[in-house]
Amino acid sequence: MKLQTNAKKLNGTIQVPGDKSISHRSIMFGSLARGVTHVHDILRGEDVLSTMQAFRDLGVEIEDDGNIVTVHGLGFNGLQAPKKPLDMGNSGTSIRLISGVLAGQDFAVEMFGDDSLSKRPMDRVTIPLSQMGVEVSGRTDRDLPPLKMKGSKHLKPIHYQLPVASAQVKSALIFAALQADGESTIIEKEKTRNHTEDMIVQFGGQIDVKGKEIRISGGQEFIAQDIVVPGDISSAAFWLVAGLIIPNSKIVLKNVGINETRTGILDVIQAMGGNLQLTDVDDIAKSATITVESSGLHATEIAGDIIPRLIDELPIIALLATQAQGDTVIRDAEELKVKETDRIQVVADALNAMGAHITPTEDGMIIHGKTDLHGAKINTFGDHRIGMMAAIAALLVKEGDVELERAEAINASYPSFFADLEALING
Repeated sequence: MKLQTNAKKLNGTIQVPGDKSISHRSIMFGSLARGVTHVHDILRGEDVLSTMQAFRDLGVEIEDDGNIVTVHGLGFNGLQAPKKPLDMGNSGTSIRLISGVLAGQDFAVEMFGDDSLSKRPMDRVTIPLSQMGVEVSGRTDRDLPPLKMKGSKHLKPIHYQLPVASAQVKSALIFAALQADGESTIIEKEKTRNHTEDMIVQFGGQIDVKGKEIRISGGQEFIAQDIVVPGDISSAAFWLVAGLIIPNSKIVLKNVGINETRTGILDVIQAMGGNLQLTDVDDIAKSATITVESSGLHATEIAGDIIPRLIDELPIIALLATQAQGDTVIRDAEELKVKETDRIQVVADALNAMGAHITPTEDGMIIHGKTDLHGAKINTFGDHRIGMMAAIAALLVKEGDVELERAEAINASYPSFFADLEALING
């Protein structure tokens, strides 16, 4: 598709879709709780719909009236063997976290996904699950999907130090540990998003978190809850950057989740001199209204323990850095290589094709700013965040057209993205 170019300004107030991480987990915890869970403002992107369908295939009744999603929980012991392989689509969150859920089930199951998911390594999950007594295998020594697994009703607890900073791996092991015979200890490499830990407490469970060490006992039961999903800061990130880099712009984003493990992009924007304000802060819901305005930006360094707090935002942060004075350095982000695409290489290739000067490295990239961008043909390779990054980059283009191939990938997390973009252009 041909993208909008040469935007003069962006103005308006929008509410971004519900947080993808919380939406996934609301379905999972609702399914594993006793009673009826109601979920408000859920994200209805393709990834979350994959999770929803997987639990329906596992015997959970889930209703969606277009406003509220109602989950009739079965508890950990109520899940049923699926009659067919579980289709995870493009969702790494679905396949990894559900692997942990199924670790404590004594039936065989196969999980598969699309071409992109089939290239994503699952060994970071399958290795520790095997140590707990799960029979699980995939293709090649990295356990690429499809995954075949058979859990156990007598899972062994585990003491495991995560070799990577990954909320997906951590959460998979937490779900398995909740079903193990005894107490498990999981030690993070770096602190990552803690939605799973928060939801355990919200659903009446117990978990002990001290720094990077997590202790959790098996045999717990959850009680159904009402969940209100805040707006996804990963989706808001595209508008935050757009408002900063497009001249004469002011964008107000309502009800955005500001969980402290997810707000690294706000720290980066402030470090780069961006004009950003938080109002209507709700400390209980961990949400706020965020306002950004066009700003003069300067380079910064992004590395260390902030990386897990903005790992999904790095593609759009790379675009932000192309419009900052100086060289921005991103380090310690090897995890980008095993997302929907190798995001280090794909981001660099896409923006360089548009005239940026980005040098990819083994664990990140060096972005040389400030640069003008021009038209090009960009392929998402099935990665929703690459598609949205390209759409925002196109707004800066004054010469040439920007063609986006496989634009439908954006539906994975933000089905109304182009409608919201049009509203801001016309605002």
